[in-house]
Amino acid sequence: MPVPDFSGAGFSKRGAVHHMLLFVGLGNPGPRYVGNRHNIGFMAVQAIARSHNIAPWRKRFQGVAVEGTVGGDRVLLLLPGTFMNESGRAVAEALSFYKLGVSDVVVFHDELELPAAKVRVKTGGGNAGHNGLRSISAHIGNEYRRVRLGIGHPGDKKLVENYVLQDFAKSEWPWVETLCDVIADNAGLLMQGKDSTFQNKVHLSMDAKGFGDGKDEPTSK
Repeated sequence: MPVPDFSGAGFSKRGAVHHMLLFVGLGNPGPRYVGNRHNIGFMAVQAIARSHNIAPWRKRFQGVAVEGTVGGDRVLLLLPGTFMNESGRAVAEALSFYKLGVSDVVVFHDELELPAAKVRVKTGGGNAGHNGLRSISAHIGNEYRRVRLGIGHPGDKKLVENYVLQDFAKSEWPWVETLCDVIADNAGLLMQGKDSTFQNKVHLSMDAKGFGDGKDEPTSK
């Protein structure tokens, strides 16, 4: 995966906009972390940018960001450069600048409690020990949408920190890259607030590409 450049030039200032969403990918900045399981949120949002020809990334909001359109609606893609535990600082700054509300935020993040390659979408709820989510909730409130990207669980809580900060294994990269592409292909549904349809389309696409379990997909909440 390419390493986001957190050292580029800034954007010019702009006023408030209407009907814009903020897509936030969670991860840690820099080449050391680029392939980590914890960085799958970065990977998904980068895939959305590539798929929808949104460029160039520039230094902004304590990270890198880029504006564009998905499905005809405006979106700001943001990769916080604060490290995971301080992600909320970057998100809060972007929300304030664009005068957006917490309901305009969609966060893409790794999820230990879901099997690898599974995706669930929810609004609000607990943060399940995820430090990036905890930081965002502390800064903007809890009622934002989360796209939970399953990475599986190592089986023992003591192993979690090392597990999420390890690179995906070579055998995992096919489903990781396919999942990110499928998410990008269906991102327009998230723009429209059709979270259940998005979740189901991702499930069906992954199943068709050989990465599913053949089971029916439950409806998101």
